[in-house]
Amino acid sequence: MSRIFITGSTDGLGLAAARTLMKEGHDVVLHARSHERASAIAETSAAALGLVIGDLASATETRSIAEQVNAIGRMDAVIHNAGIYLERSRGETPDGHAKTLAVNVLAPYLLTALITRPDRLVYLSSGMHRSGSSALDDIDWKRPWSASQAYSESKLYIATLAAAIARHWPDVLSNAVDPGWVPTKMGGAGAPDDLEMGHLTQTWLATSDEGAAKVSGGYWYHRQRREAAAEVGDAGFQGALVDGLAGLTGVRLF
Repeated sequence: MSRIFITGSTDGLGLAAARTLMKEGHDVVLHARSHERASAIAETSAAALGLVIGDLASATETRSIAEQVNAIGRMDAVIHNAGIYLERSRGETPDGHAKTLAVNVLAPYLLTALITRPDRLVYLSSGMHRSGSSALDDIDWKRPWSASQAYSESKLYIATLAAAIARHWPDVLSNAVDPGWVPTKMGGAGAPDDLEMGHLTQTWLATSDEGAAKVSGGYWYHRQRREAAAEVGDAGFQGALVDGLAGLTGVRLF
């Protein structure tokens, strides 16, 4: 059985993944943004290996999350599930970053760098990543705000990060997943995709011994490998993005 940490596991896909993995007998470490959010899953957390608390919009709290996870012990897998969707404005985190970038990209980047390296990493992207711009001169959104474009670009960046890790860390299985447009609080009740398949791809990639799941650098949708945007697999784009994230966080990954 595996030990897995899942960000954003108080509701939606993260909570569904956590419950599935725990039912299968795995040890799961949950994550909540606040103590209030943690109280909503008291029954689930009572059966979990651990629960860590921190707001991914804050670099200080994200670092604390990494410390809390490392104090529990080395994880076999980390599922970077947490994310935000259509923010009405750029917002500004305590560190001065656009909130969408901070939660969807900077936080998983920092956690990847600071959590003891696991065997497997899973990052949640989106089919909307294909609408993301390949220009990297303003990833922190100083330009006029567009919620959908900011979200698309954040999901392009996270899929690219997963591919870059697969290239730089051959001892780690690193993959990106498009869970589909599923009926969670984020996706809305009318979302057309399958909620169960939306989270079972993540749990499968994090734990399965099937040969199909033990690959790296893939982009997945409902346990099927799909073609990502061309930028995702481009070594030059990967390098420029990772350099940019290092500059914004002060932490170098590779």
